Amino acid sequence: MAVIVRDNPSASRFEAELDGQPAGFAAYLRSEGLVVYPHTVVEPQFEGQGVGGALARFALDDARARGVAVLATCPFIAGWMVRHPEYQDLAYQNQSRVSD
Repeated sequence: MAVIVRDNPSASRFEAELDGQPAGFAAYLRSEGLVVYPHTVVEPQFEGQGVGGALARFALDDARARGVAVLATCPFIAGWMVRHPEYQDLAYQNQSRVSD
């Protein structure tokens, strides 16, 4: 059965469902030009069934559609981005520098 992911803006998170049951979520914080993904949870009974990957892909595709950079402080999403180089262009690059 396929993982279904939906945006729940009132909770600031993407929610995954598998077999009609809540399977996990990826929290987000949105600001102008940037989205932060601080935390991802997959319910233990759904681990190893593609829930985390579906959440990461949905979250990153959403960021791409919005045209915003991604700051993945969640170790799972950060690692997923490393393993999927097609999403590296979304990674936030802090361009600020201290002047002398």
